[in-house]
Amino acid sequence: MIETDALAWYTITNIDTIDTPALIVYPERVKQNIQLLTSMVSGLEWLRPHVKTHKMAEVTNLLLEAGITKFKCATIAEAEMLAQAGAPDVLLAYQPVGPKINRLLQLVQKYPNTTFSCLVDNLPVAQSIAALFAPANLTLPIFLDLNVGMNRTGIVPGPEALELYQTCYRLNGIQPIGLHAYDGHLRDPDINLRKIACDAAFEPVAAMAAEIMAKGYVKPIIVAGGSPTFPLHAQRPGVECSPGTFIFWDYGYSTTLSEQSFQFAALVATRVISKMDAETLCLDLGHKAIAAESPLPRVIFLNAPDAQPISQSEEHLVVKVTFGNTYQVGDVFYGIPIHICPTCALYDKAYVAEDNTIKTQWAVVSRNRFITV
Repeated sequence: MIETDALAWYTITNIDTIDTPALIVYPERVKQNIQLLTSMVSGLEWLRPHVKTHKMAEVTNLLLEAGITKFKCATIAEAEMLAQAGAPDVLLAYQPVGPKINRLLQLVQKYPNTTFSCLVDNLPVAQSIAALFAPANLTLPIFLDLNVGMNRTGIVPGPEALELYQTCYRLNGIQPIGLHAYDGHLRDPDINLRKIACDAAFEPVAAMAAEIMAKGYVKPIIVAGGSPTFPLHAQRPGVECSPGTFIFWDYGYSTTLSEQSFQFAALVATRVISKMDAETLCLDLGHKAIAAESPLPRVIFLNAPDAQPISQSEEHLVVKVTFGNTYQVGDVFYGIPIHICPTCALYDKAYVAEDNTIKTQWAVVSRNRFITV
């Protein structure tokens, strides 16, 4: 077993009491990442972090304690987790369709101390939301979802989008308050090239905001970007930024977003469950324990850097290791996921490490599709 430092930051002294695979969170490192985040903006009012990465009330509390009051999420469960934690302002960055609209209404009614909003990119959905909220004597703030090249959701900025924004103003039950522009497709490792693309994608958003004001409407709130473009949008006056991965960071972004110095604050622990030959091990880290949407490798092992994944199935990960190694069945590997966000969603709880010891657990509460609403 390679172990350069028995007290490396990730080493857990009571790991023998923890079954694997396991998700482990390091709160002191989380706090340091939050501190770095807040230092990168001109004011806390320009932060609207996405909670899809952690999905935990305790992590939300750390963000609230740092003075962050606005949040972004993708599911009703994430929105409810935020409300239960006392978040004042929650944007459901997802257009609710079908029964989800009624769930959003129930959420608004159940948690009156939280201001909820959502995305809209077409008139029929806007009308459906209005038709539910108006009879309840409620008005839901909405953001117009703009397609700035992600080509996933949203309406292209321009005359049609402006007309939709104006039409929504005339519907009882909803009120347009801003524009949402997610540019997650812009992730060039070269920050200069990323900036050129980001500026070009943002230009029509700024132009549309100017048109809205020219029509006599209130200046729209602009929520823009994700982790790759966060440092760029943070330099724009009046733009709310929505990074999410910063909270735990992962190996993927650590290699492609080198200008951001967030540190690893969560990992997966796994054990060697079989030694097939001198150069082949099997770990208990299958598809169900690590995000499997990317090609291999899906994890990098901090204390076993020579371990190279060669195959994976639901409960198993087979790795090649250096000939002459001393790995034994039962050894624990500490791995940084390539993609931490969907990895967290695979676990119902995270073990919390302080002073190299697991002392408690945090529920990954909004990995569930339903909490109470």
